[in-house]
Amino acid sequence: MQRAFIDEIFSSIQGEGILVGQRHLFVRFHGCSLRCHYCDTITSVGAPGFCTVEKTPGKKDMYLVPNPFTSKKLTRILLRLKRASKTLHSALAITGGEPLEQTDFLLEWLPQVKKYFTIFLETNGIHPAHLKRLIRYIDTIGMDIKLPSSTAQREFWEEHESFLRIAHKKRVFIKIVVTADTDKFELLKAGALISKVDRKIPTILQPVTPFQSVRQSPTSAQLMDSQESLTGLLDEVRVIPQVHKLCFFP
Repeated sequence: MQRAFIDEIFSSIQGEGILVGQRHLFVRFHGCSLRCHYCDTITSVGAPGFCTVEKTPGKKDMYLVPNPFTSKKLTRILLRLKRASKTLHSALAITGGEPLEQTDFLLEWLPQVKKYFTIFLETNGIHPAHLKRLIRYIDTIGMDIKLPSSTAQREFWEEHESFLRIAHKKRVFIKIVVTADTDKFELLKAGALISKVDRKIPTILQPVTPFQSVRQSPTSAQLMDSQESLTGLLDEVRVIPQVHKLCFFP
């Protein structure tokens, strides 16, 4: 029996990408091997002793549940939240951290919840082998492309392309976080990578939300220029900020 460490379980408005505005149940898995410069969900190095769980959907009345979770324990909590909200929740957002770093657990758990929810995976897009094992259980994928100038991480072009070719079997969109330091050459390289797989894949430019060491967002001129630079490569390029940060959702 597999077990997973989870940071949060709650109901909220989806604040990123093409599903923005939808009500989702969120499961935030603990841990990510990356340390992106702008990450706003940095968690402790060690595994958390407890997960924060919302009691009443959307009310932020949280309580603590011990980690780790079995698949049955997690499913039971989600079904309770679904029943409490009646018909409000049909979508389940799996986020993190990086969920694909707990793939063995997902393989056991996703078949249990797939009959109750559509599954939306938010991922850093660098684990193609893990995605290949899970793709049949996922409906929509929000895939990051990590630009080194924005993340202060190494390049992941090869991993991203392999991942996108697998993700393209399902509904997928790309998210690229744009900072004041984003390099235009890297942005064009990302656009060429997406276009190589399918230029019709929706691509979201997400201006960074200032957090900790990130003090400055890109200017409107930078965002407009970034969008225009990708327009010749891709059919659909949108600029969407983190709406949940603007609207005071988690």
